[in-house]
Amino acid sequence: MIDILNFTSEELSEYIQQLGEPKFRSNQVFQWLYKGVKSFDDMTNLSKKLREELKSRAYINRVRVEKKLVSKIDGTIKYLFLLEDYNIIEGVVMSYKHGLTACISSQVGCSMGCSFCASTKGGLIRHLKASEMIGQLLAMEEDLGERISNVVIMGSGEPLHNFNEAIRFLHIVNDEKGLNIGNRHITLSTCGLAPEIRKLADLQIPINLAISLHAPTDELRKNLMPIAKRYPITQLMDACRYYLTKNNRRITFEYALIKGVNDEVSHAQQLAKLLRGLLCHINLIPINEVVEGNHKKSNNATVKTFETTLKKNGIETTIRREMGSDINAACGQLRNSHLKNEE
Repeated sequence: MIDILNFTSEELSEYIQQLGEPKFRSNQVFQWLYKGVKSFDDMTNLSKKLREELKSRAYINRVRVEKKLVSKIDGTIKYLFLLEDYNIIEGVVMSYKHGLTACISSQVGCSMGCSFCASTKGGLIRHLKASEMIGQLLAMEEDLGERISNVVIMGSGEPLHNFNEAIRFLHIVNDEKGLNIGNRHITLSTCGLAPEIRKLADLQIPINLAISLHAPTDELRKNLMPIAKRYPITQLMDACRYYLTKNNRRITFEYALIKGVNDEVSHAQQLAKLLRGLLCHINLIPINEVVEGNHKKSNNATVKTFETTLKKNGIETTIRREMGSDINAACGQLRNSHLKNEE
């Protein structure tokens, strides 16, 4: 059976025409899919013959809400989603003045092993299909009755490790016949897979790229992020410069501040030196403390001093506002607690 939600509109058009139907039928099917229908029977402007044909050949892959938590502090919503194979993933919806921003997962679990992240504690189970990434957005919109206007691929998983499905997702979510979310309203976050950053650059898709850096030197970064042993900072920076030559869009560097580890003024000075001359922005993140880990959050004064040091050195910097702190809104936390309760 074919997962019809995993088709791009072009692929769906070709498939529908192979069934002997006119091309315009594919547009009707595509539009129904992104209205959130759960059955081909609900596609009421299709002939009964076509509906029966589709039912015999394909299925609509649906992501279901398993659990929902709403922050009493800022209204942030954390979802646990149930997939068709009963795996669990998670997503977050945050409300801003410019609309709803959804943070979605790209894998079930993660293999990157970053020491400060809950997502990776159980390892990688499998990649998500584009349809399951789309399905998170459809489930959120159905539950909230509102449109998602911005997407961040920054939940559980490393999207560039799931490169082909992540790119397929970008093509589908941007399609004006579907969810029609503009590329400039989409951010993809990677922990630094240098070859894949180059591949992404060559596609010249004008999304926002975020790099999880978290350290200004190889020695420190290797202790926090195993991927740094494969791709040292010089290789990562070269990939970022290549990306900028292809896209000329500002790169965001994510930097999670960990008490006594990477939050000293000397680290800020090293970071400023590393990034000087790049079209970039630093997003400082007071780390979310993970139950299974031993890293502690930097205090507010340290975070402010770090920000001030970077700005004095000419690096554009902001401090990310914490959201959903009362509902375990950081990547992997809710999923991990849910899995423990299931054991």
